Amino acid sequence: METTKLTADTDQLTANTAQLTADTAADRNTTTGPAPFDAPRTREALAKAQNGFKLYGALGATALVAVVAVAGSGHPVNTFMWVRAALLPLIAVLLHRMTVSASRGSRRAFERVSSVAVVMPIAIVGVDLIPGVCPLWYAVAQTVCVLPVVRIAFLTRSSALRAAFPKTR
Repeated sequence: METTKLTADTDQLTANTAQLTADTAADRNTTTGPAPFDAPRTREALAKAQNGFKLYGALGATALVAVVAVAGSGHPVNTFMWVRAALLPLIAVLLHRMTVSASRGSRRAFERVSSVAVVMPIAIVGVDLIPGVCPLWYAVAQTVCVLPVVRIAFLTRSSALRAAFPKTR
C-alpha cells in the first residue's frame, strides 16, 4: 500500500512539474523581454541615429568650409575655430561607426553613443558661449551642426532602444 501511495505521489509530483514547466514556457512567450535587434522599431531608431550622425558630419564639414571661406576673405579665425571645425566632422565618422556597431548588437557601442549624444551638444554649445572664444556666427553654426546629435540623444532613450539594450545591473 505504501508503494502505491509513493507511486501516486510521484505521479502527482511529475504532473505538477510538467504543469509548472508549461506555465513557465507560456509566461516566457507572453512576458515582454528585451526586443530583438531585428525588431522594426529598433532597426528604425538605429537607422535614424546613423543618418543623424551623417547629417551632423555634413553640417560639420559645411562649418569647416565656412571657416576656410572666412579665413580666405581676410577675416580673423582663431586656432580654436580651426581645430574644432576640423575635428568635429572626423568625430562624426567615429560616432557613425559606433552606431553601426550598436545596430549589430554591441551594447558597449550603444552605451557610448547614448552618452556622447547627451554630453556632446552641452559641451559644444557651452564652450561656444564663453565670451571671446569664438564669434557669434561660429557659435550659431556649431549649434545648428549639433542639432542632429540632440535628436540622437532622444532616440537613444526611446522605448525601442531601451528594450533592445536593457540596463544590466
